[in-house]
Amino acid sequence: MQKKEYHLLLGNKSLSATFTDMAEQASGSVLLRLGETVVLVTAVMAKHPSESKNFLPLTVDYEERFYASGKILGGQYVRREGRPTSEAILSGRMVDRTIRPLFDQRLRHEVQVIVTTLSIDAEHDPDTLAIIGSSLALGVSDIPWNGPVSAVRVGKGTNDNHLLNPTNGEQTTSPCELVMCGKAGSINMIEASGREMSETEIENALAFGLDAITTIEAWQEQIIKEIGKPKRELIFPTLSQAASELFAREVESVIEATVFSGTPGKTTIEDLKERWLARLEAELPSERRNLAETHFDEAVDACLHRGALEANKRADGRGLEEVRPLYAQAGGVSSVLHGTGLFYRGGTHVLSVLTLGGPKDSLLLEGAEENGRRYFMHHYNFPPFSSGETGRMGGTNRRMIGHGALAEKALLPMLPSRESFPYTIRIVSESLASNGSTSMASVCASTLALMDGGVPIIRPTAGVAVGLMMGRQKEEERSKEDGPEPTTLYALRSTPYRILTDIQGPEDEHGDMDFKVAGTREGITAVQMDVKVEGVPLAVLSEAFVAAKKARLQILDAIEAAIPNPRPDLQPTAPRIALLKIPQDKIGGVIGPGGKIVNELGRRTASEISIEQDGTVTIVGERDGVARARAAIESMTHEYKQGERFEGVVTRIMEFGAFVSVGPNTEGLVHISEIAPFRIANVRNVLAEGERVPVVVKEVDERGRLNLSIKLADPDFATKKGVLNSL
Repeated sequence: MQKKEYHLLLGNKSLSATFTDMAEQASGSVLLRLGETVVLVTAVMAKHPSESKNFLPLTVDYEERFYASGKILGGQYVRREGRPTSEAILSGRMVDRTIRPLFDQRLRHEVQVIVTTLSIDAEHDPDTLAIIGSSLALGVSDIPWNGPVSAVRVGKGTNDNHLLNPTNGEQTTSPCELVMCGKAGSINMIEASGREMSETEIENALAFGLDAITTIEAWQEQIIKEIGKPKRELIFPTLSQAASELFAREVESVIEATVFSGTPGKTTIEDLKERWLARLEAELPSERRNLAETHFDEAVDACLHRGALEANKRADGRGLEEVRPLYAQAGGVSSVLHGTGLFYRGGTHVLSVLTLGGPKDSLLLEGAEENGRRYFMHHYNFPPFSSGETGRMGGTNRRMIGHGALAEKALLPMLPSRESFPYTIRIVSESLASNGSTSMASVCASTLALMDGGVPIIRPTAGVAVGLMMGRQKEEERSKEDGPEPTTLYALRSTPYRILTDIQGPEDEHGDMDFKVAGTREGITAVQMDVKVEGVPLAVLSEAFVAAKKARLQILDAIEAAIPNPRPDLQPTAPRIALLKIPQDKIGGVIGPGGKIVNELGRRTASEISIEQDGTVTIVGERDGVARARAAIESMTHEYKQGERFEGVVTRIMEFGAFVSVGPNTEGLVHISEIAPFRIANVRNVLAEGERVPVVVKEVDERGRLNLSIKLADPDFATKKGVLNSL
């Protein structure tokens, strides 16, 4: 077995990369280890291009293996891994978003990166290892790629100090979680969440992480220099001279007016594209359509950049910092629903619907990386009509899972604690019309739905996407002083650049950055950044944070104008939940043999009752039923104390007194001397079975038996009934 190991000390932790012949058929592979977490990453590129494709055919597969956690997981009848979990999909998306911008976008050879989790310890998350491993696997392979790129996780300690790659235990108590990737001093991917972090706090965390990224990058460069294979030389086909001349005649003269027509979305641009392709088909039928499409897209890209950089122009005619018209509505869809929110931001329209349930409605998680229960879920749907298209319905894709998870991350810090609001919360956001950042519109619509449903959130949350146009130059225009030749179609220049607030349509497709920031008036709760260039300097991101905050406050104004505060009560159709704690030694008495007592109580009150081993009782149902079930359980488990007053029912009459029921299965003795403040000759002269009487607990003896008194509760009780002293 061939083997070569490299080690890097990051803080007090050792990162190791092992290169072997285990996956020798792959173009590049590496085993990456941090603690006892180990991932295998492979990269393969097809030998021949796919001429029919008009995009970079990159696939990233993140494969969780149950054995990685030392457990036999799965369903009762199927014990092998099935569909990837949401956690695996989100980790794979992070890898994809990091490495994709560093490929030449003209590449049409299929490239597949597979991350396989071989071992996962309790302390180290494998996602950053997956990114670094992908960088190394591509870097040492013969696949043309402009890496390396590095990744770190940043948290905050109890002393407000930054933590590099914190353990899972440290991350649990950290007010922020940040995964960032970058190269050459710039940042090209961010995934962050936190509890109302300030812009300065995030920028400081990014600066801290950049130092570590630089160290990892230098380590990777040394490895690639030592064992990397020569890169394959690829020749990219271009339009013929005749087709280029036809494009110049038919399109170039009208493309600027089309791109900057002031019409939102991409309709006018797509119409021009179709006319161009039809003309090409008519005059040069042998020309490849995908090359013609790429040529057109590059022209639109260049036009948008020129307009923003040279004239501060945007495709839809807005100012660079202008947010599209806003509309917010809380409720008004149906009284059956527990809460709804409708939010418009220009041509982006999202409806979010809230559903509340009990603890049993929570999501059970059982995977290699994530276990437990989830009591808050945000799901996102993107039907084809949302973008004016037809398509297959049903199921979810990676984009839908990613958008849903981002909004969930943004909303979670503002939810009430489970102690104060013990509901399972599910929100579904339906993208009804899409023209830029439906994920951030989902945050806004979901906030409206939560408030409409009476969920006592801490503060409203809103989100917005900020874009970027940076100066570019084609490779052939670069001088030797610009550095080594890049493999991307365009190389990033440091200046000039323009920040674009609330990106839409063409800016989303052709812009250099999609920077999504969600938060409240007090701070940021989630950040996600993707780029189409090699990276963005931190100084530019600082300006983007300022633009995002200004827009976020404007959006929050619209949300609060629609509904200033959460409604004071839940919708009538929403279930009610009661929580109470009973002594552990009383649990058996409430449950009864085989669950007979608790099941019967649930049936009578139309409630769902669950009892935990620590004595926590959860009752879910309609308002009246929950109240009756709670009262019954409290009565069954009540620990009686001297001096307590009750209205009881006489159950048995004896010569020496009477037994009075003061609760289910609980009765006490009223001695004949405790019926009246004078002598009673016969108990039946005063009391009758089934009669309701006031009593006071006079004593609880050492065996837990109750001695009750009527005369302490009402000294005139016997007199009112015409009974006199028998002396």
